[in-house]
Amino acid sequence: MLLMGTHLRELRQARFLSLRDLADSAGVGYVTIYRLEHDKQRATFRTLRKLAEALGVEPGELVVPE
Repeated sequence: MLLMGTHLRELRQARFLSLRDLADSAGVGYVTIYRLEHDKQRATFRTLRKLAEALGVEPGELVVPE
């Protein structure tokens, strides 16, 4: 399993983005971002790519092996 919650939140906050800002720029639902940040949902590869692009990082930088 790959975890990303805390790291995703840190990346988002470092760029001064709200949950809504990131959701809008990535084309992902606000609730999805919330669930990912709180490790209540796993991201699909498609979602990882969208979030990575919106944050300006590589997809692999979003996940941390459990």
